[in-house]
Amino acid sequence: MILAPIVLFVYNRLSHTQKTVEALQKNTLAELSTLIIYSDGPKNSEDKKNIEEIRIYLKTIIGFKKIQIIEKENNEGLAKSIIDGVTETINKYGKIIVLEDDIVTSPGFIKYMNDALDLYENEPLVMHISGYMYPLAKNKLPETFFYQAASCWGWGTWKSAWNLLETNAEVLYKKLQEKKLMDTFNINTIHGFEQQLLDNISGKLHT
Repeated sequence: MILAPIVLFVYNRLSHTQKTVEALQKNTLAELSTLIIYSDGPKNSEDKKNIEEIRIYLKTIIGFKKIQIIEKENNEGLAKSIIDGVTETINKYGKIIVLEDDIVTSPGFIKYMNDALDLYENEPLVMHISGYMYPLAKNKLPETFFYQAASCWGWGTWKSAWNLLETNAEVLYKKLQEKKLMDTFNINTIHGFEQQLLDNISGKLHT
């Protein structure tokens, strides 16, 4: 199995970043994995100081086969940073595991993600592997199952799926309306994903 690179997006939260990295270091397969870190640039002078501290810390990280740190001079924001970073990485490696700076993984996270990325690579109905599921204590679910929503709290995908991503919220909204898929998009009407699209169209959100 060729392991997927792990891409971590960080900004100005040192303690959060440290906890995320420390959890990853305890993972099975960490020492065989490539870790790529995107450090976004500052919005202001206060952020600049925090980012400088984080970048000093990033250079001390060990425990992975290879570590690459990409430091952005200007602030791109989370959405653009992730879209551009994932695109750049997935075009090179063909698959990816993605984390943000506030996610504490279990020791089996890297293995689970790689196993699933390998197992479902050629299954066209699977677009995304999630390392997180909402707490459903009252329901008995199998260890793995299919669900129609993606999660941003530790996830993975392939180039074939990422190429289908529609980043224009207005275009996506129109497509969902034309194909009468808005209820499905809202998880059978129980989740407000439609409102997120509207907020992106209006400029209230950038996600």
